[in-house]
Amino acid sequence: MSDFALAKLYRELILLLKILCSIHSDKSEHSNRQILKHNFTIFGFRIEILKMHINIPEGKKIYFSSDNHLGAPTYEESRPRETKFIQWLDEIKKDAAAIFLLGDLFDFWFEYKHVVPKGFVRTLGKLAEISDSGIPIYFFVGNHDLWMKDYFKEELNITVYHEPQVFQLAKKQFFIGHGDGLGPGDKGYKRMKKVFTNPFSKWLFRWLHPDLGVALAKHLSVKNKLISGDDDAKFLGEENEWLVQYSKRKLAEKHYDYFIFGHRHLPLEIELENKAKYINLGDWISYYTYAVFDGENLELKEF
Repeated sequence: MSDFALAKLYRELILLLKILCSIHSDKSEHSNRQILKHNFTIFGFRIEILKMHINIPEGKKIYFSSDNHLGAPTYEESRPRETKFIQWLDEIKKDAAAIFLLGDLFDFWFEYKHVVPKGFVRTLGKLAEISDSGIPIYFFVGNHDLWMKDYFKEELNITVYHEPQVFQLAKKQFFIGHGDGLGPGDKGYKRMKKVFTNPFSKWLFRWLHPDLGVALAKHLSVKNKLISGDDDAKFLGEENEWLVQYSKRKLAEKHYDYFIFGHRHLPLEIELENKAKYINLGDWISYYTYAVFDGENLELKEF
């Protein structure tokens, strides 16, 4: 490589570092949210960096919930849990600046072109009401609703993420995701997830009539532990908790104040290095737990 090319590469690397350190902000439609954004060209490629920043007005809070598994083991048996979850939504909407739902809201979800699974209209209606009131809701797909597409965005105005994301909430850095398939181990589920998320697999499934496809998927979702990716809901020790190990690896690359995950069905709060914390939200099956952040501190609570 010539001296000229090396000098150009050096200048572009310096430019990239400066941009990463001083990204300007563009306000979104909600006054308490900002999308930190910068467009630039480097190495001949146009790149856009996005990072969500949510301010928390005085008296407001941010709420986190995960793993309702509505519909399991049957629709009728999950109705009392759905009612309790809706009561929680009614309670928190009074002071919520934003709501994060970290996946597995349903025990199974698939979006055909013109069909979604029957049921859960009370939950969907409540989420629509909250979203329409101006409270942003962010949904992270889990291993039971990973076939979610654009229904939530188009019908409920809820942003849907298929991968973990970084958020700045007030002055704290949050790494947020459902948690399935992260960290070491869980190789059987990781292989299965690749099959399930393959476009050809989804195309094949769509050819099944919904009455057959949904019934089959619900049966497997409840009965097959490889598909669910869940172990028995017991604490395995910090060294054997894959999400804890994953958080430690991410923390070695960059500082985050909080790692927030679901998936394990256990309410956990573990101290990491440099005052960081790993939080697992538990579930709405056995624990009815959630997290709340007031701009300074985050707490796990039971409803």
